[in-house]
Amino acid sequence: EPRPPPLPKKQLQRAESLPEPGPSHRRHGDPEPRAGSILYSIPPAQLQHGEGAPPRDRPSWAPKKPLTKSQSLGEPLALSSPQEAPSASLKELTFGTADGELGQLLESPAGVCGVVLGCHEASLARLSARMQEELVGPEERQQLLQAELAGKRWAELRVLEPQPCCQSGDAWYFRVGFTWEHSQLQLAAKVPKPCCSSLGVQSSLGTHCSIQRLLGRFTDRLPEELVLPGIPGKHSQDPSSKEPARPAPQPVLQVLLCAEVPQQTLADFVKGSHALHRTSPGHYERLGCLLLLQLCMGLEHLRGQNVAQGDLCPENLLLVPCPCPSRGQQELPGLSLPRLLISSFFKVQEKQRPCSSSQEQDWSQALAAPSPPAAAELNVGRLIYQILHVDISLESILGFRSKRLPEIPSLSIYSAGLRRLARLLLHRDPQQRVAIEQARAMLQVLLWGPRQQLFARSRRSLALLRGWLQVKRALLLLRFAENSAGAGASPGLEEWLCCQYFQGVTEHTLYQVTQVLYA
Repeated sequence: EPRPPPLPKKQLQRAESLPEPGPSHRRHGDPEPRAGSILYSIPPAQLQHGEGAPPRDRPSWAPKKPLTKSQSLGEPLALSSPQEAPSASLKELTFGTADGELGQLLESPAGVCGVVLGCHEASLARLSARMQEELVGPEERQQLLQAELAGKRWAELRVLEPQPCCQSGDAWYFRVGFTWEHSQLQLAAKVPKPCCSSLGVQSSLGTHCSIQRLLGRFTDRLPEELVLPGIPGKHSQDPSSKEPARPAPQPVLQVLLCAEVPQQTLADFVKGSHALHRTSPGHYERLGCLLLLQLCMGLEHLRGQNVAQGDLCPENLLLVPCPCPSRGQQELPGLSLPRLLISSFFKVQEKQRPCSSSQEQDWSQALAAPSPPAAAELNVGRLIYQILHVDISLESILGFRSKRLPEIPSLSIYSAGLRRLARLLLHRDPQQRVAIEQARAMLQVLLWGPRQQLFARSRRSLALLRGWLQVKRALLLLRFAENSAGAGASPGLEEWLCCQYFQGVTEHTLYQVTQVLYA
């Protein structure tokens, strides 16, 4: 039997000369990126040559695709995707893992670097979950408390303060006490205003750090000691009458019991922070970025639950103080980062102003009714101006008096990025307007990098961003370890937000975001 002919040498040479099987190379037949989006405004030369081009086989904001069998042959890819190491689970590795198991991992194609990088990501995920539990409480405990509060009314609660602790645009909040499991809990009793009778806080939204949690609801007559601002006094009488005053009966209203006790609204915070913005612009604008980031994360959660946010205005965004402020914030009074809560989940019926063009019609409808998908982006863009104390009106947005948006002054390293983000959120062309998910990613880059200085000596590429990401994850874990060994404060809200960023971001997202942000 004659032997089969050998494989053509040309095919062997081609297999040996294949480019690095990283995600940065476009395969034949891959679809073109979505046209008309600013997020794909990458020079064609970069897309055709070298590693600097982002992958074109999926949207820029989608998670990284898993490795295929052919791609896993390339060892460099294992470095960018350590979770693909063939170990049973890098998440289960600890300092006490047996050396025999470690030896098997070190002999895997991922190698030492793949194992270490995978452990970094797993450790950040564990830390993030623990910090989130510290912030919002264990989910099981919240469910037990919700069951305990079922059927409870004012008689089972203690009014701690007769005056509201916070007044939002649609409700009053009273601080109440409740005894449970031999402990004294503080809750917020939310009393909707009469003009907001359609208010309905959803109980099936799931736990999220930026969403108001509903523990119970009931309808009952308000206690005599409660004072509703703006409501006529309950002891008013006719001055000419000689009979003693009779207390007017308190109204019967719906009451919502919420887990978080708000201290003020975002409108109150912005109104009282003019001096802080002037004296410490860098710290204040960083605080504004963190508040906007929480808002975007909450809006993403609502969209995932197919729930429309309500009246997205500063008066309906609640601020709740955190029990453990960050180390740097402890040194600066007034700069403690609070939790931002979305508390309105209903459609607002407002009169629409007359418009003279189809484009103006689109903008006015989105600004007047919070239910359309584009309304969140426009409202967040307006919030940026309001937080930065820049006057912005509906007329200026629509271009009735000027063709350009108001200018945001450059007071800190965050000013230019916030100015860029506000313009993209308020873009007149809906196709060029960035979405909430993209705004969240831009705020994360603005807060924790990569900064524009990273590209001063090296051009933007996936390899550069991958290396930056791996080093920053390692340094972040080292910071947590050093802080835990000292007498510093426990990780707080800002540390959790930072963990959330480095836990899930990829070099592909960083490439797209930095290109848009630093354009």
